[in-house]
Amino acid sequence: MQEILRTSFLILAIIFVNFGMVYAQDAETERLKTERRDLMPVPASVNWKSGRLPVSKTFSVAIKGQTDERLKSYIFRVMRRLEGRTILELPREYAIDASSAQLLIETQSTGNAVPKLGDDESYNLEVTDRQAVITAPTTVGAMRGLETFLQLLESDREGFYFPAVSIQDKPRFAWRGLMIDSARHFQPMEVLKRNIDAMAAVKLNVLHWHLTEDQGFRIETKKFPELHQMGSDGLFYTQDQAREIIRYAADRGIRVMPEFDMPGHATAWLVSHPEIGSGAPGATYTIERRPGIFDPTLDPTNEKTYKLLKAFFKEMAALFPDAYMHIGGDENEGKQWNANPKIQAFMKKNGIKDNHALQTYFNKRLLEFLQKDGKIMMGWDEIFQPDLPKDVVIHSWRGQKALADAARQGFQGVLSNGYYIDLMQPASQHYAVDPIAADTTLTAEEQKRILGGEATMWSEWVSPETIDSRIWTRTAAIAERFWSPREVNQIGDMYRRLAVVDIQLEELGLTHRKNQAMMLRRLVSSHDISALQTLVSIIEPVKEYRRYNLRKQTMLSPLTGLIDAAQADAPNALIFNRAVEELISGNSAENAEKIRLTLTEWRAAQPKLAAQVETAAALSEAKMLVANWQNINAVGLEAVSYLEKNETPPAEWRDATLKTLSELTKPQAALEFAIAPGVRMLVVAAAEMSKLKNASASERREKIRSIAFPKPASKK
Repeated sequence: MQEILRTSFLILAIIFVNFGMVYAQDAETERLKTERRDLMPVPASVNWKSGRLPVSKTFSVAIKGQTDERLKSYIFRVMRRLEGRTILELPREYAIDASSAQLLIETQSTGNAVPKLGDDESYNLEVTDRQAVITAPTTVGAMRGLETFLQLLESDREGFYFPAVSIQDKPRFAWRGLMIDSARHFQPMEVLKRNIDAMAAVKLNVLHWHLTEDQGFRIETKKFPELHQMGSDGLFYTQDQAREIIRYAADRGIRVMPEFDMPGHATAWLVSHPEIGSGAPGATYTIERRPGIFDPTLDPTNEKTYKLLKAFFKEMAALFPDAYMHIGGDENEGKQWNANPKIQAFMKKNGIKDNHALQTYFNKRLLEFLQKDGKIMMGWDEIFQPDLPKDVVIHSWRGQKALADAARQGFQGVLSNGYYIDLMQPASQHYAVDPIAADTTLTAEEQKRILGGEATMWSEWVSPETIDSRIWTRTAAIAERFWSPREVNQIGDMYRRLAVVDIQLEELGLTHRKNQAMMLRRLVSSHDISALQTLVSIIEPVKEYRRYNLRKQTMLSPLTGLIDAAQADAPNALIFNRAVEELISGNSAENAEKIRLTLTEWRAAQPKLAAQVETAAALSEAKMLVANWQNINAVGLEAVSYLEKNETPPAEWRDATLKTLSELTKPQAALEFAIAPGVRMLVVAAAEMSKLKNASASERREKIRSIAFPKPASKK
């Protein structure tokens, strides 16, 4: 969606820098492994103590204070997850004597049955060798504490236990969201529910539900049934289903905010109501099947537009209880407005100087409806105008600066720039972005207007089969950025804990791992996918918006190719690049051997994969990818051979090989080799290490990186 395209070199450089950040901090990672264990998000305050609370089949729970059915149901689900991890059948009944229970949960208030912005989510957790106690002001706070408690579970020869600890915790930001686009590709109820469960597990609290687009109108409206009947291909949520999602989310302490995008991204509205469109008189519209930005927009000068929208928003305001309603407002290029004489005449008559001012006029009309319905309007950066009422919330895809500018002028805002998980960037890149820049010049009062952030799952290239793998587990790292103190920012430790969360999330029904193997079996029509799994572990989909151009597809195209099975943060690529970083840092012999063994294993998998690609028609687009992998592997083995033999390659070898690698690692089938940074550094290390024997580890890294990734020549 709304991101400025970067050059291929910059993307590669960012990936490389992220790898360097991960592996240059191993000593710090080891220290934090003891301090943080496997907690994610990291609590505000953690104080480890001596002692352990054993877990046996008699492990019981007691509750005190103001309790509701939401909390009881949440406790039940947490205990079943604890059973699954321990293989113990635990008591179903609450302990009568609170002092004898192994887990005591005490809440002061049930809080709001339907969550609201600003609800108290704090909790305290005390674990001793006798009992664990969670105290919280509200039901939702207790839920957050239960998730932390579950993450504390450890085991050794003596069995499972909870380590003694004292935790005081509360979120840094009140708005911690995940946007799911159900409009471009419809997502069934079970997809939404399992992702809501995962959101609760990592303490996210806003489901931003994107429901209308050029490609689909996905919510039932009883006042204008033709909207969903004609604009959805029959794939929409009934109002009862919407209420079901709202209840399901509320039972997990999560708000549901709908988005109805306008005046652009509006084709699906116009299929049934062309009279409110900005096109030529008599224009007709069909559901858009392509990705991208399109011309059809609502007509802001037509009173019929406002008559329909007023009734529609009134209906939706009654359906969705959250105080906030998102109107989109993004990417309206105004082409139809410019071409429409009637609209141009209206602008001239009313002194509206340009399309931006016309959209502001439109927004103010919408604001009247929403305020009468008791709603607070939210929209993307494009809606921002200083003369809008200050309770309008700005949702920024443009970045920290744009959000800060709005905050200075009195507006609250939420950041999504940097959290576009559909762009397939590594978790480390998302993790490094904070809703408030470290060097911010905002005053303390202005900083309070930054409510938090949202990860955005735009659905141009996701299906119910693949969406989980695009959201998780990188979104857990983003959730930590929203919850934990700013100082929790060490990337190596984040990846260590993320690997644990990755496994834990599967118990909630997420398919982010298991569906990959299923998709690979389908591609080769065989149970023998070992070679293909090896390849998938080192390749990733191209970043940003390059897929649009490299692999032409529509909204009706099957999302079942190799690119759809591949995922961000390819695991074996992370391991390989780490070994290269460690080699450069000085541990040459051990890591050279590790790299050689890895490359040798990969070489052994290549003949089988090449044969499968020849016979599997669904993999025909990947033939060049496999051929290039063989050659990249050969380059890596040659480089590591020089290193192991302490031989310096011929003077011309380094530059010629890097040039060859640049060709071999170009995207194929819209996939790229995530090992490319590591192999480039390995080649440079083979040529330069003998010259850098007396250099420090940091000096070696800097020198090798500067050669492997030269800065582009500056333009004069």
